[in-house]
Amino acid sequence: MMQMDPLVDALTKIRAYENRRRKEVIISPTSNVIHDVLATLQKSQYIGEVEKIEDGRGGKFKVQLLGRINKCAGIRPRFPVKHGELIEYEQKFLPAVNFGILVLTTPEGVMSQIEANEKGIGGRLLAYVY
Repeated sequence: MMQMDPLVDALTKIRAYENRRRKEVIISPTSNVIHDVLATLQKSQYIGEVEKIEDGRGGKFKVQLLGRINKCAGIRPRFPVKHGELIEYEQKFLPAVNFGILVLTTPEGVMSQIEANEKGIGGRLLAYVY
């Protein structure tokens, strides 16, 4: 099977393992974007520890699941969003106000829409989680 978007595949795998009530998931292949998105999810307490395993073929991530994810998915195309437009996309992708996060990449790195609102910056949407 050919992977078109490793980030979307990683989020789909996390959602599938969460639905099966598994405690951990192994994500392969790895990338800096996937690592940064996982770090953002960890900071928002949707997942537990993230460990990188070197296997000589690009590595893998071992992610501890906490059972707090109802749905997570990648956003394609990666819409450019200005600071003032974040509320519109929150209403589009999240089920309720203050329930879940949008993950976006900004000039200052990958962060949630909450952090982007605090800093007053926009970016490109990567994923949503609730």
